[in-house]
Amino acid sequence: MTDWKPQPYRRAAEDLGISKAVLDASIAASLAVVDVNPSLPPILTLKHLSHLSGVPYQDLRLIVSRENADPYKIFRIRKRPRRDGLTQFRVICIPEVKLAEVQQWIARKVLAHGRPHSASTAFAPGSRLVDAVQPHCGSRWIIKVDVRRFFESVSEIAAYRVFRRLGYQPLMSLELARLCTRVGPITKLRRTRHWTRVAPLDAATIRSYAVRHLGHLPQGASTSPMLANLVMCDADAELTKAAESFHLIYTRYADDLTFSTRNAAFDRSAAVTLIKQVYRVLGRFGLEPNLAKTQVVPPRARKIVLGLLADQDVPRLTREFKKKMRMHLYYLERADVGPVRHAQQRGFSAVAGLRNHLLGLAAYASQVEPMYGAELRKRLMAVSWPIVY
Repeated sequence: MTDWKPQPYRRAAEDLGISKAVLDASIAASLAVVDVNPSLPPILTLKHLSHLSGVPYQDLRLIVSRENADPYKIFRIRKRPRRDGLTQFRVICIPEVKLAEVQQWIARKVLAHGRPHSASTAFAPGSRLVDAVQPHCGSRWIIKVDVRRFFESVSEIAAYRVFRRLGYQPLMSLELARLCTRVGPITKLRRTRHWTRVAPLDAATIRSYAVRHLGHLPQGASTSPMLANLVMCDADAELTKAAESFHLIYTRYADDLTFSTRNAAFDRSAAVTLIKQVYRVLGRFGLEPNLAKTQVVPPRARKIVLGLLADQDVPRLTREFKKKMRMHLYYLERADVGPVRHAQQRGFSAVAGLRNHLLGLAAYASQVEPMYGAELRKRLMAVSWPIVY
């Protein structure tokens, strides 16, 4: 898409007999968007979005008004067991086809042109896990903080503010925010006033848009990662300021916050003070730290950031990762085991699932240690995979 220009619209409006007042208002609204970023597409109405995305207007209207049934299929994925033995699940929300199409359009055409804070290292074009770990390599101290229910904690009001900052008009920003959020079950998190409409429903200008409960970012929507990054801009700025006051480096990879320093004067007391400040900042933005995952890694302790070793000048794969890959290759290359039996023993329903999983791990390894990753892929491709996976 080329950058938007007003001149063609003026000529077309004259030919169609559109009034000057309507044309001037439309161009003013469009210029407010392209003034933020020339690559952003002006979106004037929900029907205009329907034309741009190819998704029928009535489908968009039903989703925005929350009138239809929940347009997401819900799956629960078992998480790694906790130390206390309790089983936890991750809720994945898969949007229906039409909603997925418009969300992909919004992610590709709108959110991809937003600018997250420099501390954000995930879900941006060209971002790599290894680049997120690099700033913390060789540090003496590392502090890690995890945010609980990260996407679920971002409300449609926060999403609305992102679209307003991108220059879209209030009504269009509301409609875009509704398309990117979901009203889920009323959990403990969303029983507070923060998640409930304060104004009376009958006071709404568009009555069909008035709903009692606010939506949140669904984990599984293509818009959620980039939108969460843009929502976190102000929080990232405050966390960066707090880190710099202790001479620390701060980065955020989705819900994983990492602080590090090579300063020999830094100690555990300073780490505790920093963590308290971080918790206060998160609380002001409606986010809750996962206390069980907060970790202070002192000098001489093993330094792992986002699953990679960060104890030297460059990120490296862990020995656990390499041990797991050796195990897979050992059984895949054994004549009396092979891909079919190994897939069954590892709980894969099809050999194709095992093959794709291992090739994905090899691609991941290639980002971190290119020579090792290339050798992994070479051995995996040499395995006698069955013709029908």
